[in-house]
Amino acid sequence: MKPTWKRVSILAALFSAGVLTGTAVAKRQPLMHDALRDLQVARGTLEAATPDKGGHRVKAIELTDAAIAEVKAGIEFDNHH
Repeated sequence: MKPTWKRVSILAALFSAGVLTGTAVAKRQPLMHDALRDLQVARGTLEAATPDKGGHRVKAIELTDAAIAEVKAGIEFDNHH
């Protein structure tokens, strides 16, 4: 099926709107996105640490995972309200 100019224009407009919306949303919450990145780095560092910490490293990883989930939920909530 050969694309028509109308279809191409509609798809281009939808794509542009989606990209612009995504960019605007990301810029609305720069500190939340910074926190998310920092938590993800922290989790990677905890994973790389030696495991002989009496269970505290594992607990820290679990709590960091919970914090990552909460930050993501906060970003998602703000994006829809």
